[in-house]
Amino acid sequence: MSSDGNKKQFWKRNAAKVPGSIQHVYGAQHPPFDPLLHANLIKAGNKPPPATPGKPKKATTFQEFESITSDAWDVGDDDDELLAMAAQNLNIEVVMETANKVIENHSKQQEKQRQDETSELDRREDDTQEEVAEDDEDNEEEEEEDRVEEGDTTSPEVSFGSQSSPYTDGRLVKSHSEAPIGSPKDAAGERAALHRQRSLPHRPPVIPLVARMADQNTSGTPAMTEREASRLDKFKQLLAGPNTDLDELRKLSWSGIPRQVRPIAWKLLSGYLPANAERRESVLQRKRQEYFGFIQQYYDSRNDEHHQDTYRQIHIDIPRTNPLIPLFQQASVQEIFERILFIWAIRHPASGYVQGINDLVTPFFVVFVFEYIEEEVENFDVSSLQEEALRNIEADSFWCMSKLLDGIQDNYTFAQPGIQKKVKALEELVSRIDESVHRHMQQYEVEYLQFAFRWMNNLLMRELPLRCTIRLWDTYQAEPEGFSHFHLYVCAAFLVRWRKEILEERDFQGLMILLQNLPTMHWGNEEVSVLLAEAYRLKFAFADAPNHYKR
Repeated sequence: MSSDGNKKQFWKRNAAKVPGSIQHVYGAQHPPFDPLLHANLIKAGNKPPPATPGKPKKATTFQEFESITSDAWDVGDDDDELLAMAAQNLNIEVVMETANKVIENHSKQQEKQRQDETSELDRREDDTQEEVAEDDEDNEEEEEEDRVEEGDTTSPEVSFGSQSSPYTDGRLVKSHSEAPIGSPKDAAGERAALHRQRSLPHRPPVIPLVARMADQNTSGTPAMTEREASRLDKFKQLLAGPNTDLDELRKLSWSGIPRQVRPIAWKLLSGYLPANAERRESVLQRKRQEYFGFIQQYYDSRNDEHHQDTYRQIHIDIPRTNPLIPLFQQASVQEIFERILFIWAIRHPASGYVQGINDLVTPFFVVFVFEYIEEEVENFDVSSLQEEALRNIEADSFWCMSKLLDGIQDNYTFAQPGIQKKVKALEELVSRIDESVHRHMQQYEVEYLQFAFRWMNNLLMRELPLRCTIRLWDTYQAEPEGFSHFHLYVCAAFLVRWRKEILEERDFQGLMILLQNLPTMHWGNEEVSVLLAEAYRLKFAFADAPNHYKR
């Protein structure tokens, strides 16, 4: 079937997912595109212009980033050394070396895990063979006793000498057709089963969507290591001072924030709380009162004629927010989200409410719930919290989400120009870092806007489990312009991460299904850390260097 035919079939079967289709159930994975935005970039019948080998493509110039960088990642026991390095001006060689070290360590860990699994399977196979041999000996003794009791000591098919039948592998049997259960045939079957098991891909354990987000990794081991305990102590010491050093907090937070201190760290990093410890309580009280003042002033107007459409869209989208997590299906939680989103929309008329903003509340809400509970949050009944605690969580989530959106509001104004620019920049970047992937998508007429719109609109929240999003946001809040500028490099690293799977797809439909359903359900801290390391390397290699690695 032709490429055009594949595209028509794909969009026909997925009509509700077509850009511009507001009727599509947005929470089911695919957000609506702006039809004007889509029409400008993909005109009917036009194919993407083929890349001209040897001719450099005009690149996007990214804004300047600070030369003093933060500690980028965990690479073992060298945390103190890296923190010292972070205070200096890093040149690109140092950064590339550090990023390579992170990725190399990750590869070594993966290889060690595979070797451990292979050793375990070998041990099990040896144990199985020993058990089979022991069972055979027991069977032989029982058969011999039976024959003695029955007077059958001269069976022509049995020899008590050293000679044995080639079919019995040295074991005594009554006849070839009556081999005991523990025969070589069964042992071979057991070995074959073990080899089949070894050849199957490793299946990660089932990981909660939300629970233990600070500690969870793909091994499913929640216990705090000595290193993690040491990092937690560093955070506590830093936060206990009269004036928190925000630069130092960013360096520590880049490689992840422990769950116990994440609420206060996020409030400080987002600019919601001041660095001065004495002022924090008064600021919290004032901002929380201000938010509930907005509720009293504006929320009753949600049914007014000029606000009805906004409120109706919010009311529709809220139940679709993280539908797999019971926490977000509770009526009281949905009411909180409705108030937060409606008040934000009223106070930001330039953009108003846009589908996708509803997702951005959830990480803040979950993190601030953890401030009041110790247990897992997925199935937690928020009605068990005191009313004051719920009010605090709601107000804090509103202000921190507002701080985030202040930096990316052009993503949500009319025609969403911020997203247009970011998707175009992503295409430019991928064409330079992995030309094979870029040309492959051009060959099958896959436009970046068709899959990357959601990556920019939802900050990859629909592509990653919520626990991974929260870990990602630790770094975004620690990185200068993390949600706007650094996110571009994370998206590029994320796309290239799937290059093998992308290059294996040989039609438009297969590529679109893959890119809209990337297999990240079992991702944890380890995968996110490697993704961030690669994004950091890309940032140093390409930011403000439009001709670097020019084709």
